[in-house]
Amino acid sequence: MARLILLNGVPGAGKSTLARRYAGEHPLTLVLDVDLVRALLGAWQDHPADAGRLARRIALAMSAVALEQGHDVVVPQYLGRLPFVEQLAELAGEAGVPFVETVLRTPLPVAVARFTERAGTGRDAAEVAAPVDDPAALVAEADAAIRAVVAARPATVVLEDVDADPEVGYRQLLTAVAAARTSAA
Repeated sequence: MARLILLNGVPGAGKSTLARRYAGEHPLTLVLDVDLVRALLGAWQDHPADAGRLARRIALAMSAVALEQGHDVVVPQYLGRLPFVEQLAELAGEAGVPFVETVLRTPLPVAVARFTERAGTGRDAAEVAAPVDDPAALVAEADAAIRAVVAARPATVVLEDVDADPEVGYRQLLTAVAAARTSAA
């Protein structure tokens, strides 16, 4: 049975790494990075709000196709507001598949260091529309926003200290996926 898996977390939490690992072990899984979809839109930087809305709609459509074909979808995305989380949950319901909603908890200094290390490498060109003057403040604000999302969605599975031991984090993800599959059956 296909699953729609959200890997939420602050920038630098390890979402993309975990998503790639999952996809590597689950053939034909769609790893859907909404920021990369947005970067495919011409002159998106000149229209960031419109580009973000369009990218999310495209991502939902791509997800629907993959789920319809019986393939998992993993969305590694920082989501500090509820609407897109709710749209993903709604899509999973419409597709009749489990929605596995997770948040990666990473110590903020580790996330800031990773985010800072990637700045200027081109790896996050799609993620950040403008240079970030204070990465620590950006990560702290993201963490506060995610905590509010988790408070509003108590079924969210929190994957603790994924950074400390990536194997443990991956096993936590697999356990959450298995639990969602069992509860949907």
